[in-house]
Amino acid sequence: MPLLVSNRTTSRHASVAIERWAWNNRIVTPEAPLESAGAGLAPEGDGWFVLSARDARWQEGDFGAFTRFEGDARFQQLGINIGVLEPGQPSCMYHRENEQEDFLVLSGECLLLIEGRERSLKAWDFVHCPPWAEHVFVGAGAGPCAILAVGSRSGGSVVYPVSDLARSHGAGVDTETGEPDEAYAGFQPGADIEYRDWLPG
Repeated sequence: MPLLVSNRTTSRHASVAIERWAWNNRIVTPEAPLESAGAGLAPEGDGWFVLSARDARWQEGDFGAFTRFEGDARFQQLGINIGVLEPGQPSCMYHRENEQEDFLVLSGECLLLIEGRERSLKAWDFVHCPPWAEHVFVGAGAGPCAILAVGSRSGGSVVYPVSDLARSHGAGVDTETGEPDEAYAGFQPGADIEYRDWLPG
């Protein structure tokens, strides 16, 4: 019995020593400085940072206004953005992909087109899209709708299927394709804008 107690004590001391060594020799993640970008701010480099969405770089294009919180260095594992849609404006082209995506409506109203069905959403509605779920959002109601979107950046595949429902909202392709350049041909990329008072709180 004394031997067992001794082994436990030695093991505990060894564990504490290893943790102490790891802490003392760890690589410290630097803070990324915030630099001017467009009419807002964006991080410079890959470090950690804190940035208000209102102060971030915002852009606007055919699929609404948006911020991605990124600078020239893109987030490697996770894409996160806030998109703002006007009534009748789609968030992108109707699509499915081999990665999970999740969405939270922050303010306003929108339509979710998913798997050929249409659902009305309002602030604080959460949408989970497992891999290969066909989907797109379309602004609705009397004013702008802000949506938080999160998705993986593993470089997976995407398909833009033909959908009469999506096409009726200006969010569908005429011919199925797996090429984003084909699906978005003719649409304008985002241009820098100043943040407008879209977000709640």
